Amino acid sequence: MVENRSPRQTLSYLQRRFAEVGIRPRVQYGQNFLIDLNLLDVLAAEAQIGPDDVVLEVGTGTGSLTQRLAAMASHVVSVEIDRAMHQLAREELAGFSNVTLVLADVLEGKHRLDAGVLAEVAGRRDGRRPWKLAANLPYAIATPLMMNLLALDDPPESMTVTIQKELADRVVAQPGTKDYGSLSVWLQSQATAEVLRILPREVFWPRPKVSSAFVRVRFDPRLRERTGDHGFFHRFARAMFLHRRKFVRAELLSAFKGLLDKPQVDRVLAEAGIDPQRRAEQLSVEEFIRLSRVVSAACPPLAVADAADDAESGSDADDHSTDA
Repeated sequence: MVENRSPRQTLSYLQRRFAEVGIRPRVQYGQNFLIDLNLLDVLAAEAQIGPDDVVLEVGTGTGSLTQRLAAMASHVVSVEIDRAMHQLAREELAGFSNVTLVLADVLEGKHRLDAGVLAEVAGRRDGRRPWKLAANLPYAIATPLMMNLLALDDPPESMTVTIQKELADRVVAQPGTKDYGSLSVWLQSQATAEVLRILPREVFWPRPKVSSAFVRVRFDPRLRERTGDHGFFHRFARAMFLHRRKFVRAELLSAFKGLLDKPQVDRVLAEAGIDPQRRAEQLSVEEFIRLSRVVSAACPPLAVADAADDAESGSDADDHSTDA
């Protein structure tokens, strides 16, 4: 660990520093800097970093949060997509021996994480050190990043992040609410989540169009065990929310067309104890898990995976994305 030496990310500091090096925040990268120093301290503290932890940070920015994390962690791997910002962070963090800065897009595609970033984190986890995500996330990548991290065989123990409030509402949403969807089901099937604090637009520069929130997600392997094949469960949950207002029976017939006929769907629902006239948005996470396992057992493994992939391909029905 090293001492945090520079808690400087104020508005006046950022404006002066950016002018010195001739750069400005880039909207396409979701660069909204948290300029309330007290809130930066809160985010770092809520991440609950221990001296053995390896931390992944996405969105280095000027390195202000990075410094706070480095003061607590064994090592911080911080990823930045913007070359100019990466260079600025290198200057700011030059004295931190336990920080590795990576210039990369953390997402190779919407459904895949950058292999080099994962390798860098793995390389710092000698002796299987625990790892965590702590970041002021760019809004545009928050959903796919969190989804992909939870899909890993060895996901982070926790994710303590700044995200848009709309996404935070979906993360903790309960059945029957407008925010409840495949993200809610997928995340809550294997983790616990809580909204730590709501953040107004004014604590960022430039100001985003929406409010934000600190959220902490804790992975629980005992929860994941209930889902069986968690890869299939992920695809199944997405497929079941492609048409939110359809009844469950109709959605199953659509998602698994050619694999399950009407009598088979009726038997599946009966075995799972699910009323066919309910909608996906009304089912609890436990009911989704039960239904997923029954469907998987009723179909050939490869065929059911292909069907779920086909059902969700090309659709983002549950991705209510919000730009900064």
